[in-house]
Amino acid sequence: MSTIRTARPGLTTVRITGLGWSLRLRPRALAAGLGCALLAVLAGLLTLGSGDYPLSLGEVVRALTGGGTPAQDFVVNELRLPRVATALLVGAALALAGALFQSLVRNPLGSPDILGFTQGAACGALLVVVAGGSSLALAGGAVAGGVATGAAVCALAWRHGLHSGRLVLVGIGTAAILTGLNGYLLTRARLTDAARAVLWLTGSLDGRGWSEALPLLVALAVLGPLVLLGCGRALHLLELGDDTAAGLGVRVGPLRLVLLAAAVLLAALAAAAAGPVSFVALTAPQLARRLTRSPGPNLAVATLAGAALLAAADFAAQRLFTGHQLPVGVVTGVLGGGYLLRLLAGERRAGRI
Repeated sequence: MSTIRTARPGLTTVRITGLGWSLRLRPRALAAGLGCALLAVLAGLLTLGSGDYPLSLGEVVRALTGGGTPAQDFVVNELRLPRVATALLVGAALALAGALFQSLVRNPLGSPDILGFTQGAACGALLVVVAGGSSLALAGGAVAGGVATGAAVCALAWRHGLHSGRLVLVGIGTAAILTGLNGYLLTRARLTDAARAVLWLTGSLDGRGWSEALPLLVALAVLGPLVLLGCGRALHLLELGDDTAAGLGVRVGPLRLVLLAAAVLLAALAAAAAGPVSFVALTAPQLARRLTRSPGPNLAVATLAGAALLAAADFAAQRLFTGHQLPVGVVTGVLGGGYLLRLLAGERRAGRI
């Protein structure tokens, strides 16, 4: 059973009494989330309808609902839908992981790209490539590499607790080491395997199917409610500082470990599905913060913003140059690199770097 009440003007609180969870909805955050969701759906529909066999939006919708011709059903549901679904899920997973990292380290530069976790996933995948493993083994290697790197970074940064500053510094150092190791592993692979690995390292959705999308769907279905509903309020209190959060009843150490584990697993699964797609985890949480004008973690809006960003980037990657498709990581890298420079300039003007 759940009740709805208004705590103060402009803030609605929904409390699920049976589970002891509470979900707070701000009108601006709700509007931002709906806008991101609509953009993600629109980008997905445009991708489903464009290509060598173009379809109108109406034809795409009819094919999705089972009312299209056999040819339309095959093109939409068999050829294009798995890739679009993978793009949406990868973007959502990366954005949620990035929002968790940035909130835990209280730093807008905190993301799997910068803290070394995606480099760890890439290292695991490259070890499989050098050993001559299959595509399924490559995905497993990426997950294992990301999780192992996350555990190593947390262990190295642990000293009487997991301090945010140490975590960032250890993560940056680990990323630098793994980048060099990944370059060496590429030189040890056969030429054909190295070419395949380079495409994967760029971040690509080409040829992705339901086998890549389903693990992410399961992870988001399990970890999403756990993080958003089970840990959302505690994470918001954690942003006030460890001592303040502990004084308000938050078990800081266990909470930080649970959220870090969830973020590392989401980032590793996203890398296994599409390669280490850059900058979505960095950009989406900051975009959500600006859309909602709220200093909190904004996990739900960030997740939807990440899905919209990657779906739009994939559409641009396929249609930007006629007759030639770019890896989606190229588009996110160009856009995200520009955003990172702008973010660093803002941090410098504020005197934080």
